[in-house]
Amino acid sequence: MFLNINPINPEGRKISQVVEILRKGGIIIYPTDTVYALGCDIFQQKAVERICQLRHLDPAKAMLSCICRDISQIATYTKPINTPTFKLLRNNLPGPFTFILEANNDLPKLLKNRKNTIGVRIPDHRVPMDIVEELGRPILTTSLKSDDDILEYYTDPSEIYEVYKKLVDVVIDSGPGGTLPSALINCAGNEPEVIREGPGALRL
Repeated sequence: MFLNINPINPEGRKISQVVEILRKGGIIIYPTDTVYALGCDIFQQKAVERICQLRHLDPAKAMLSCICRDISQIATYTKPINTPTFKLLRNNLPGPFTFILEANNDLPKLLKNRKNTIGVRIPDHRVPMDIVEELGRPILTTSLKSDDDILEYYTDPSEIYEVYKKLVDVVIDSGPGGTLPSALINCAGNEPEVIREGPGALRL
């Protein structure tokens, strides 16, 4: 399915359509405040496995990430967040950042790597936020990489649909995507460490 959703004022019935598909174990491609991403309900194990196969990821080695509604929801699936890390999250979310935190036992086992960490995001984009809000739990997020030698990430939803229409259940079109993925900040150690620079400046 190719579904056009307004990025500023997402249509409620279309968001509900997407959420229903996620609840049934479907896979979606959706916009974020950086690049387009593959996603599913984090509690649908077969859907998570399908995405890992599509992206050639080994969950034991890869650092999987999810989109959460707010910091409170992040805290549901991570070990207690210390004060400096909480301030870092509060100062930069919503925004183009992925923070690596230690996972707790409420997070599905398949999402945890050998380091027992998870990446968390709260993007500054209404579409994924409305989806997570209605679903009531986080969705998996992994950037949609292109095979193009010039553009590393897909930016055109129509092109995405042509490539992935038989591999996913929904491709959401909310306009052109970005070309830079989110910054990656490791907060699982003693001090925050920037693993990958992104389009936004980190506010300490």
